[in-house]
Amino acid sequence: MLAIFHKAFAHPPEELNSPASKQTSKHKPKLPTETLNEFLSVHPTNTFSMTFGESAVLAYVKPESYRNQRLFTAFDDIYCLFMGSLNNLCSQIKQYGLSKNTNEAMFVIEAYRTLRDRGPYPADQVIKDLEGSFAFVVYDSKAGTVFTALGSDGGVKLYWGIAADGSVVISDDLEVIKAGCAKSFAPFPKGCMFHSEDGLMSFEHPMNKIKAMPRVDSEGVMCGANFKVDTYSRVNSIPRRGSEANWTQWVDNC
Repeated sequence: MLAIFHKAFAHPPEELNSPASKQTSKHKPKLPTETLNEFLSVHPTNTFSMTFGESAVLAYVKPESYRNQRLFTAFDDIYCLFMGSLNNLCSQIKQYGLSKNTNEAMFVIEAYRTLRDRGPYPADQVIKDLEGSFAFVVYDSKAGTVFTALGSDGGVKLYWGIAADGSVVISDDLEVIKAGCAKSFAPFPKGCMFHSEDGLMSFEHPMNKIKAMPRVDSEGVMCGANFKVDTYSRVNSIPRRGSEANWTQWVDNC
């Protein structure tokens, strides 16, 4: 899958952007249109994409088997790219009162939509309740917000980086990220979620800060940093205020 979001409303950690990307003459970051065209050219017959003006691009490759499940779903101007599977999808469907035919991407949209509008639960608790190997990207085109999460078991890989124009690029294809972002990329941290306004945080340890770890490639060049939970430091304020905190606050802040 591939998701690209304009820098105007997606604000990743500064450490993700490596100065080496601009200094090297061999390989420089590409514009989003170039990355999208290359992604589509690799899979010319089974790829679907959507472009939202200059705001966002979403694309995915239809899976060849259930074991490599990829889903793309849209509802009420909310779009979701989902990879992997949820072991407790049935129980989550019952909890939210959804149809038995609801798949993982549909569930993520409905959960996001419900909690954004009227739910009492904080976002980190919602994601923590999901069991399985998964990664997803939600784009709320009405609110102009991005929400991304990666499961903690390591069963699904996800990467992110910075394009030539400062846009955020997210993909499960490492080669796409390397080609499009040069040195400004890193693995998306397991057990974490990213919101375009509130940034990166751990849904497993929401009270702990995320620290950037310097990353050097095989040529000894500094790349985009790895991000890990800092077990020794606490967050002074997180997007939660008692029982009233939920995804609505995240959207309202945008």
